[in-house]
Parts: sequence; C-alpha cells; structure tokens
Amino acid sequence: MDFESVKMLAIAFVIAIGTIAPAISIGRIGSTSAEAMSRNPEASSKIQTAMILAIAFAEAVAIYALVVALILKFA
Repeated sequence: MDFESVKMLAIAFVIAIGTIAPAISIGRIGSTSAEAMSRNPEASSKIQTAMILAIAFAEAVAIYALVVALILKFA
C-alpha cells in the first residue's frame, strides 16, 4: 500500500466514526427528551432548551471530524 491509499483510508475512517457517533447520540438525545417531555409536560421548555444545547455539542463532533478529514486530504 502506498502513502495515498493509507491517507484515503484514514480520511474515510475519520468521517465514518465522526459522523456515526454524533448521529447515534443525537438520536438518543431526541428520544430521551421526548420521553421526558411526555412524562413531565410542565418542564418541557427547560428540557427542550437542554436538548437543543446537547444536540449542538454532539453536532460539533461531526464538524470537528470534517475539519480533520479536510486537513488530512489537503495536507
């Protein structure tokens, strides 16, 4: 295997792990917050605010993975 092949495999691995993990975590955040809002409707505004913040942090991981993949691609 030459250097370019290893580089492309590393990029594919970074993108795969960097997008699968946030997708799973966003799904879990959404399902648990929906369950919490159905159990306690009075606290739904607080739960929704925390949910949106947690989703933003989870999505940041995917953005970081994209940045690392682009650095590997063009460096």
